[in-house]
Amino acid sequence: MLFKRYAEKFPLIVSSLINASRNGKLAHAYLLHGDTPEIRAEFASVIAQIASCPEPNAAGEPCSECKTCRQLAEQTYPELHTLTPAGKAWQIKVGEQSNPEPNTVRWFEEQFYLTSTAAAGRKIGIIYDCDRMNTQAQNAFLKTLEEPPQNSLFILATGNPAALLPTTRSRCQTLPLLENHCVFDFEGSGALFAALADLQFKARNNLVLAEQCAARIIAITQHLKDSATARAEAAWEEKLRQARELEAPLRKRITAQFEAAAAGEYLRERNYFIAALHTWFAQTYLLSCGTPPEQLGNPEMFTGLEIPAEINEKNADKALTAADKLLEKLKFNVNEELALRSFCLETALLN
Repeated sequence: MLFKRYAEKFPLIVSSLINASRNGKLAHAYLLHGDTPEIRAEFASVIAQIASCPEPNAAGEPCSECKTCRQLAEQTYPELHTLTPAGKAWQIKVGEQSNPEPNTVRWFEEQFYLTSTAAAGRKIGIIYDCDRMNTQAQNAFLKTLEEPPQNSLFILATGNPAALLPTTRSRCQTLPLLENHCVFDFEGSGALFAALADLQFKARNNLVLAEQCAARIIAITQHLKDSATARAEAAWEEKLRQARELEAPLRKRITAQFEAAAAGEYLRERNYFIAALHTWFAQTYLLSCGTPPEQLGNPEMFTGLEIPAEINEKNADKALTAADKLLEKLKFNVNEELALRSFCLETALLN
């Protein structure tokens, strides 16, 4: 069960939350700093169960079996409201003052002031990848963080708390969920590592092989885009079907929301793809410096691949520098395919 798994993984943090709940001293807002989105999302559900379970055991632990616990784990709890980045900029926007669009900060806040708690109990708000709130959005949310609606709990989750304003961080109790290990399980991750191994260790001064590696890597990015669109279409299928029967302005608004959701889903996957690419070259550099594989953060990247027993430290350093430059380029509106091809050719020509 979800609670037991995380009670074993982070025993001190979980026991502290249990004690706070038993003594009526849970914070009104928590900031989760975790390595992976899975850990952050699942632990947010654990906190919600601790805060909301109507039938805790004698030790104060949530039962994990009642309707409330099941709904929180499945994210079907009627008073659970979430906020996620969306759109081509993968941001959480502040929203209009009146009639704000869904998935904006002001829309999120409205759910807590307009929704009754009579039937469902405590209201839970989770903001995923909260570092994607821009300054305007964070400032708009400060008032709610300072004076939250009665019987509400806010959970902000991020892998980059430094990107948040100090005023936002200071109003939350930070919980570190760090394991020095990021799970790269996006579709095509194994194919990416195989292509990078060929690029770094087999394509030296071989521009034909370098181009082949580039084509494989670019194909993975295209697959990420296609699969993200497919997931968004599946999630929005019913809404889009109903939208066909609405008037043109509403239909246009729902379509725009779907497109923003699809773009946001792709950007989320793209960020993990980029992080995985950079982590590969960071780890091969560490190997070249004599770091034992078992001390790496993601040694599973190399499983089943032919990695040289000795890696030239100078070349590994140059490859990592090239990867750093690629990451910087991809922060801007550049031709992604051209940037990846140039990177692969540059890596193959390192001496």
